[in-house]
Amino acid sequence: MRRTATTITAALLLALTACGSGDDTASASKPSASPSVDRAGQFITASQDLEFVTMRPSNDELLTFPPRWCKELEAGHSVEWMFDMFGDGGDLYPLGDGWGMLLTDANELLVAGVRAYCPKHLDTVTEELRASGEY
Repeated sequence: MRRTATTITAALLLALTACGSGDDTASASKPSASPSVDRAGQFITASQDLEFVTMRPSNDELLTFPPRWCKELEAGHSVEWMFDMFGDGGDLYPLGDGWGMLLTDANELLVAGVRAYCPKHLDTVTEELRASGEY
């Protein structure tokens, strides 16, 4: 699984560097990896050691969660609200067709996503999880 994340990250970086032209003036200012590539790679790497109940989802499936979590955190919602699947919450618990996670691993995935995509909310998220005894 780590090989897949590394391969994807390397392919994205290769695609970014291939966009430059071959003349000397273009090579003087080397392109750098975009923040989204770094964030995605950081998040996927952090997810490698987490357990999934039935099967591991694709990286694309996992990568849909962090931006949505950050949007809701920015709007002032709590982790409890975001992970609420049966009430009036955000229904953003990490699960999909044929895959899911135990709460402890879902919390770890959330922390990894917040750390990579919206680190300004990291303290709030970890404080809430610690206060609830779930982190």
